Amino acid sequence: MSETETSSEGGTRAGFAAVIGAPNAGKSTLVNRLVGSKVSIVTQKVQTTRFPVRGVAMEGQSQVVLVDTPGVFTPRRRLDRAMVRSAWAGAEDADAVVHLVDAEGEVAVLAGTATPAQKRSAIDTATIVEKMKQSGRKAILALNKIDLVRRDSLLAIAETLFGSECYSEAFMISAHNGSGVEDLKKRLAGLMPEGPWLYPEDQSADLPVRLLAAEITREKLYLRVHEELPYAAAVETTSFKEVKDGAVRIEQNIYVEREGQRAIILGQNGQTLKWIGSKSREDLAQILDRPVHLFLHVKVDDKWQDRRDLYTEQGLDFDA
Repeated sequence: MSETETSSEGGTRAGFAAVIGAPNAGKSTLVNRLVGSKVSIVTQKVQTTRFPVRGVAMEGQSQVVLVDTPGVFTPRRRLDRAMVRSAWAGAEDADAVVHLVDAEGEVAVLAGTATPAQKRSAIDTATIVEKMKQSGRKAILALNKIDLVRRDSLLAIAETLFGSECYSEAFMISAHNGSGVEDLKKRLAGLMPEGPWLYPEDQSADLPVRLLAAEITREKLYLRVHEELPYAAAVETTSFKEVKDGAVRIEQNIYVEREGQRAIILGQNGQTLKWIGSKSREDLAQILDRPVHLFLHVKVDDKWQDRRDLYTEQGLDFDA
């Protein structure tokens, strides 16, 4: 459905569209591209998104509230279970569901050249397909990273996935360069139910500012130490105050499980932590449109994943 068709009825539309997929399929990049601004953090680490982040995309008279869900994978720990439950809850409550698939990884699996990460992603994709079969819910298939795959290979993957009868239609996209994304956005706009907008037209995200600040810092953390640090870190905003000069003073704790991980984040003479703080401060100042004074503290807590308050703050189910 085109923008003209969407707006020709004279009324407004608004609803939710969930983006599900295996870890590192490109969900956060797609949501940011659809919204047109930074809503969800993007790193080369899989499982970066730990809770649904709502981004607000406008298309004609339609408002599409995008739910960027955590990657769906086989859970092992409490945090894993909470993230997977959050992902499926986001899909069940949405007016439309987009299943984003890493086409490059699927092609590599078929060719026998897949990396271990791509093999795991393909297994997770198969798990998602099976779950959708059981639910009977139809989704839009979005094959991502088409700029890295030959067209005949793309068509073969699409045909295979459509054989599952889980999809109503398919889009070939590149969340990275934007190819095909506008067509997907217009289609989602047309699928939203008629009704008033849920957010002001100029609002791009529905995320508490303290949580957004923590997410930005966690992004910088993984960008800098993604090779050395496993997923044993969390960021908590402990203080967020406006000060006299119009700036914001933010204090955050970075939790790790072992002393050796703390040393990695600090870096030699504290240089790694300084870089993380500087980059996070730059992003936050731009997003908040005011100066930011950011103070980071690295703390060792081998039980941080068992803290109920951290789960509650992120909208995750501690008892999943």
